[in-house]
Amino acid sequence: MGANGSSYPHSCSPRIGGSAQPQQTFIGTSSYSQQGYGWESKLYSLEHSHERPADRKKKSLGLATLKRRFIKRRKSSRSADHARQMRELLSGWDVRDTNALVEEYEGTAALKELSFQASLARAEAPSLQRDLAALYQHKYCTDVDLIFQGTCFPAHRAVLAARCPFFKSLLSSSPGYGAEVLMDIETAGIDVPMFSALLHYLYTGEFGVGGAEDARLQNVDVLVQLSEEFGTPNSLEADMKGLFDYMCYYDALLSFSSDTEMIESCNERGAAAAAATAGPGVGGGPATPDEDLRAHKAILSARSPFFRNLLQRRIRTGEEMTERTLQTPTRIVLDESIIPRKYVQVILHCMYTDAVELGLVLRGSPSVGSLGEVQALVSGGRGASTRTEEAMELYHIALFLEFSMLAQGRSTPHWR
Repeated sequence: MGANGSSYPHSCSPRIGGSAQPQQTFIGTSSYSQQGYGWESKLYSLEHSHERPADRKKKSLGLATLKRRFIKRRKSSRSADHARQMRELLSGWDVRDTNALVEEYEGTAALKELSFQASLARAEAPSLQRDLAALYQHKYCTDVDLIFQGTCFPAHRAVLAARCPFFKSLLSSSPGYGAEVLMDIETAGIDVPMFSALLHYLYTGEFGVGGAEDARLQNVDVLVQLSEEFGTPNSLEADMKGLFDYMCYYDALLSFSSDTEMIESCNERGAAAAAATAGPGVGGGPATPDEDLRAHKAILSARSPFFRNLLQRRIRTGEEMTERTLQTPTRIVLDESIIPRKYVQVILHCMYTDAVELGLVLRGSPSVGSLGEVQALVSGGRGASTRTEEAMELYHIALFLEFSMLAQGRSTPHWR
């Protein structure tokens, strides 16, 4: 019983009976028929002819040669011939120079491998979101108390005002440090755990407290009502960048001194700071090199254990209470021989945004590669610091401040 080859276009159907014929392979391709509703098959027959092995080998070699030519042309069109360029470069070098280049490449490869292994071994730097979550949990340097349904929630007015228009308007009527603000929320069904989850969201940008209140906050109707009452915040990164740019509700001033005795006398009193006479600020903007730099104690204590311990000592010694009574910001005096003023903008920017921007380094000397630097080098003087030297200095300052995000610099795509 024979099989119809046209019914099975992809099969091999040997003919049974009759005269012997060469075996045929049918390769079918189909297209839509203009008539009827079926398929019209087009069959192509490839007959296996009896070719000599030498002829088949010649054809395969020809195809392989053609393929190599195409591949070579494609490679040459996409990338340069680095081997040829290297040979041309080294053609006029002597053996010592070539050996020095090889040693340089080997050393660079070893340093790259060591850097990769060190990155795997060291702990991951905590992000801004993670540090703000810890700030909300541990209540470092709070300056306002929110009272909701008889429960007190210590908070930070700068963070709440930057993140939420509702709190910005509410806290403007209670400017004093440590003010108690009664919360009256119109959205129905908000209890104490849900209010805590809302505050956690303002600090971190996510509902991560856990529990039944998180499931409740996933309700679209509740979220719509809350957004209408509180306003919809921007991303955490955008709001914190705005807080850095304008420094609203700043409560700390960073001063610089080269007088070691004065700084040590401040340390003997329990902190490297002294009370300032200026009032609390409500605006900001970049400071000039001769001015004190504004900051927020909440951000300083959240990002740097060095600043956190410093500010906690002030609380234990009672200096914090004095500043709250006088309505004055905290002045933190830094030794400029350890933390130069020109790097503080970079440090603060990283604290608020997780990004390392070397372009914020204050430069009082000629820029790198300028004519003034060349003249200084020729005359025996030292020119402006290079970006590599600045990065190394910042790395050591970050280790001193225990600010691992600045030391690792992972969140920025490139160093500027």
